[in-house]
Amino acid sequence: MRQPLRQLKDHQQETRLFVNRSIWMMLFMGGLLGVIVIRLVYLQVINHAFYSTRSDENRVKIIPVAPTRGLIYDRNGVLLADNLPSYTLEITPEKVPDMEALLRQLAQHIRIRDIDLRRFRKALRRKRKFDQIPLRFRLTDVEVARIAAIQHRLPGTHIEARLTRRYFYPHAIAHLVGYVGRIDERDLARVDVTNYRASTHIGKTGIERQYENLLHGVVGYQQVETNAQGRILRVLKDSPPVPGLSLFLSIDIRLQKAAMRALGDYNGAVVAIDPNTGEILALASKPAFDPNLFVNGIGIREYAALRNDKSRPLFNRTTLGQYPPGSTLKPFIGLAGLYYNVVDHKHSLFCPGYYKLPNEDRKFRDWKKTGHGKVNLDASITQSCDVYFYDLALKLGIDRIAPFMARFGFGRKTGIDLPVEKSGINPSRAWKRLTRHRPWFPGETLNTGIGQGYTTATPLQLAQATAILAMRGKGYRPHVVRATRDPVSDEITPVRQIPLKPITDVRAHDWRYIIESMRHVVSSARGTAHRIDNPRYTIAGKTGTAQVFGIKQEEEYDESKIARKLRDHALFIAFAPVDKPQIAIAVIVENGGSGGRVAAPIARRILDAWMQTRTPATTNRKGTTP
Repeated sequence: MRQPLRQLKDHQQETRLFVNRSIWMMLFMGGLLGVIVIRLVYLQVINHAFYSTRSDENRVKIIPVAPTRGLIYDRNGVLLADNLPSYTLEITPEKVPDMEALLRQLAQHIRIRDIDLRRFRKALRRKRKFDQIPLRFRLTDVEVARIAAIQHRLPGTHIEARLTRRYFYPHAIAHLVGYVGRIDERDLARVDVTNYRASTHIGKTGIERQYENLLHGVVGYQQVETNAQGRILRVLKDSPPVPGLSLFLSIDIRLQKAAMRALGDYNGAVVAIDPNTGEILALASKPAFDPNLFVNGIGIREYAALRNDKSRPLFNRTTLGQYPPGSTLKPFIGLAGLYYNVVDHKHSLFCPGYYKLPNEDRKFRDWKKTGHGKVNLDASITQSCDVYFYDLALKLGIDRIAPFMARFGFGRKTGIDLPVEKSGINPSRAWKRLTRHRPWFPGETLNTGIGQGYTTATPLQLAQATAILAMRGKGYRPHVVRATRDPVSDEITPVRQIPLKPITDVRAHDWRYIIESMRHVVSSARGTAHRIDNPRYTIAGKTGTAQVFGIKQEEEYDESKIARKLRDHALFIAFAPVDKPQIAIAVIVENGGSGGRVAAPIARRILDAWMQTRTPATTNRKGTTP
């Protein structure tokens, strides 16, 4: 018997199952919708202000804009340092997926030096990921074209048009103007970091460093709108940077170049100063270097060559070189003798060619082996008699010499507006106890009287002391910046001259006597600098020769048998004209030998350059003379 067919579908059961599933699905979807609504309320209502700001930050960016660095001119408006437009390759780290791969790819198209890579990686660690970090400066037109052609394959790279520092007359102004270089961590420690957000360079040496706060300017900002790729769509707000002040220096570039030429093949230093104002007219140190090499990073080999050069081209001899002043100190010692009434205008003694302390056998020799015979103070300065000043120094004593010399600035910094300066040594009993832990001996007083022994001075100190002597005790703090100019208002502001404490208690006839004796050094037939006598204007000067190494009692100094590096330094100080001084000068020629034969003619050429040509130079790179 056949079984009845099984019913295939249960419509009621299927309906209940469908309804149940639909209810659960609706509940689940309702729950999800509730979560979304809650999240939207949280984002758009509760935290609206916060996320609105974040959204604007993604759309609107603040870009710092570097100010234009101030220009530097000489006293006649001749341009010494300006800013040259150039292209820089910069990279934004956060947009680069593989930095090393990018650097390798760039190296296939442009030259990237090791120093560029080291500087870039150092900045990469220091700066933020969204900052643009320079990799190469001064790209050529060909290099710019190469990068532009493949920039779509170089994520995070940018070619920016920037200004880079350029120096005219580089070797003549290297130690004075100095140079700018890439900012490093030590630089950031001495400046307002906020003001340098867009800057890549900072003054490293010379005027560039001393007046960094004036030359740099104030950073500006641009508020820009960007798209999702970070490309700038439009500028919303612009706060332009304030350019740095321009500087007018007191130096005359013609005189500066004349000083470098006058030194010829010799190494040395020349400082010329206006005794009426304290303005530095020339400040030359030779050998020098090209500061343009340092602006965007000097190569390792080039820097090693400069650093290891035995002639020390990086060393500023004018403010850091400390030399025995030799006989250039004699006019000041002679004035001290008159001031303390130890000698008078008529006092004389016999010079046999040597001097001996009482009860001692050692001979302190005169430079002239046969002696000078009977000499007074005037003749001793004119002929540079050592014996007279041995005797005078012994009578004065170091306790009177040291404080008197300090009044002319010996033994302390001049305060010139340059970043580094040495103080020289004005020895005294206290100084020797403090530094050598030994008592003072009479023989050391004799050496001090002729500018030898422990005594040292910088060329700048010698020039300043000469200027004070020329002005009969009046003087000003030396300075190299004459005026500043605001590029916005074009207003020129002169730099205030700072007078020094005058020497008022020296008798007028004593000033005249010493200055007349210095005039005889040049004008007298027996003067040690008679070769440079000039009939067109009067010169008062003093030669000097400073020993580089000691000579035993029984030995004689023979320049022809001594290596050049061991020869005496040649010195000369002078001012002109005698009655109304316009210029005071100090010349030091390293290993030059005789001050009268070598240093004095160099000074004469520089004095001629200043006295004969006083009109502003004609040039196509001029500013406005202050």
